[in-house]
Amino acid sequence: MNNAREARRLLRAHRYGALSTLSKKLGGAPFGSITPYLLDHDGSLLLLVSGLAEHTKNILHDPRVSLITHNQHDPHIQMQGRVTLIGNAQLLEDRDAYRTRYLRHFPEAEINLSLPDFRFCRITPVAIRYIGGVGRIHWIKMEDYAVAQAADFAEHEAALLLQINALQQDTLHHLLKQYHHVSVTDAQAIALDCDGLDVHSGEQVWRLDFADVLTDPAKSRKLSALLYHLP
Repeated sequence: MNNAREARRLLRAHRYGALSTLSKKLGGAPFGSITPYLLDHDGSLLLLVSGLAEHTKNILHDPRVSLITHNQHDPHIQMQGRVTLIGNAQLLEDRDAYRTRYLRHFPEAEINLSLPDFRFCRITPVAIRYIGGVGRIHWIKMEDYAVAQAADFAEHEAALLLQINALQQDTLHHLLKQYHHVSVTDAQAIALDCDGLDVHSGEQVWRLDFADVLTDPAKSRKLSALLYHLP
């Protein structure tokens, strides 16, 4: 598997990161904050930000930002994968365009979206640093990281999720047990992209990766044939 795809997978698998902005108040000094994020189909980051937040004020002053996320399942942090995404942030005007997808991942944000102060922010990556473990350190080529079929997945995702949740509940339960060793009585697919599927059960979101990058959303109907065999 190439490093660009591994970096994208790691970003998709996590829901929070450390965001660094350039402080308006402190003359450009780095300012860090913890923020939820959602990786969009094209590999950019979507954040929901308040106009009162310090990082929002910083972004309006200077759009250059970075966000790092890492695998937190092992205490030996230096051995774990992590990704730093450097990009340009832009506040978005149309909340409705991103509302439904974002709330599937962060339903608790419903109250924030009822307030006019909150807006979506997109971070378009310009450089990515990926560390897969000791000795696996790479700057990712952006042309390798890009998702050519992003528009197709954005267009068809909602309909495909309805089909999967209506017709493949048993398959979802089986896959969660096989790949994550958990037994559930309810599961809902909440996201589908070229790299895999996000499944919500209880208070947990589980990532199921495809063995190969999916280029045709319609093929995602055959879930059991697409999944990456996790150790």
